[in-house]
Amino acid sequence: MKTLNEAYSSLSARRRYEVWFVRMGLADGAGAWWFRYLLMNPARRGCAGNPRGLPVQVWATWFPAGGKPQSFIQGFPVQALDLSPKAENPFHFRVGNNGIEEDSCRGALAVDGHTISWDLRYSSQFRVTLSNKGWIGFSRTPHSDALFSGQITLDGRSFQGNRLGFGLQGHNCGYRHRNFWTWAHVYFPRSEGPPSTLEALVYDMPLGLLFRKAVLWHEGKQHVFRKLQEIRSDHKNLQWDFRALTRARFELDAALDGRGPGMHRLSYMKTDCSGSFEVVNNSLARASVRIKQPDGRVTELETIDGGVVEMAGRRLHSDD
Repeated sequence: MKTLNEAYSSLSARRRYEVWFVRMGLADGAGAWWFRYLLMNPARRGCAGNPRGLPVQVWATWFPAGGKPQSFIQGFPVQALDLSPKAENPFHFRVGNNGIEEDSCRGALAVDGHTISWDLRYSSQFRVTLSNKGWIGFSRTPHSDALFSGQITLDGRSFQGNRLGFGLQGHNCGYRHRNFWTWAHVYFPRSEGPPSTLEALVYDMPLGLLFRKAVLWHEGKQHVFRKLQEIRSDHKNLQWDFRALTRARFELDAALDGRGPGMHRLSYMKTDCSGSFEVVNNSLARASVRIKQPDGRVTELETIDGGVVEMAGRRLHSDD
């Protein structure tokens, strides 16, 4: 069975990025972790001559509650990578002491005097393909309502537990990055039942068009919103409000707020190696959602740190 994690790229690809990532908010509220396993331009050895352009990279970012995020990035030669063949299941990405598979990931980095290690397992009930444009690229979420167990150690400080945290595991790929995108994922724990999750994505397409889509997982059912009416999209303050409606008259109002010390700016390399661009991410974002079902029932969900909001580039178009 397809799991949405199978590799799309082969090592003969000259221009393409593919990334598997994990966002995990700690259950005790101490912060959140972001792990990223990247393959870029393997046949060209990444962006040759650029120390930040190695073809295989492993990223770890710590978002402490109330503090400034820290990122640790280590690159590797493509010869060191053990990647499962294209479209093969089970999937694996292994380099050195780092790796990600269908329901687990691990790592061991030593960067700028810091040591970070992790060994995590995760499970979920819901998966979704948010966007699929063939060779141009895709955005998949093999684990949307993930629960994590295991251990993370940063400079001797340990985080561990059988219910260590919650979040998602994602998988993205593309010939190039989009000129801009806005993306968010929120995990809402619920005392009266299983968690709800919301994921939304907007990005530019050819001919001046925009891709817009949101997917809500609520009470064990998927609700797909093909169009979003954006109320606010504030790149500077990392705030995103939108309203959406399904064909079945299922209504959604969402407000995501990534302001505060958790705003983190990182540079991503362009796949044509012409330079880099800035991506802003807060993996400890606030979020609130108001759901109105066709039968009139209204549910309101809120989290102070269970969301991630990410924005890159500047919007050039505003029409569907």
